[in-house]
Amino acid sequence: MAEKTYTIVDEAGIHARPATLLVNTATKFSSDVKMEYNGKSVNLKSIMGVMSLGVTKGAEVKITATGDDEEDAIAAITSTMQENKLI
Repeated sequence: MAEKTYTIVDEAGIHARPATLLVNTATKFSSDVKMEYNGKSVNLKSIMGVMSLGVTKGAEVKITATGDDEEDAIAAITSTMQENKLI
């Protein structure tokens, strides 16, 4: 299992557009990818799951990936977050 914790700096938190980008990135991998926030964990391949977390600016989220391409999944998600100024 690979995991990484991020602090969200985007003023709007993880709203619809960045959530869609994260889901699209996670879907490219066969690993089971989860996002955890505020004691709740959801499948990062589910837009409804990600939106249900209500992640705000300053929040710490943990992404975990389990599977054959777990390291690549975490690297791609980190890259997506950086490119879109979420972290």
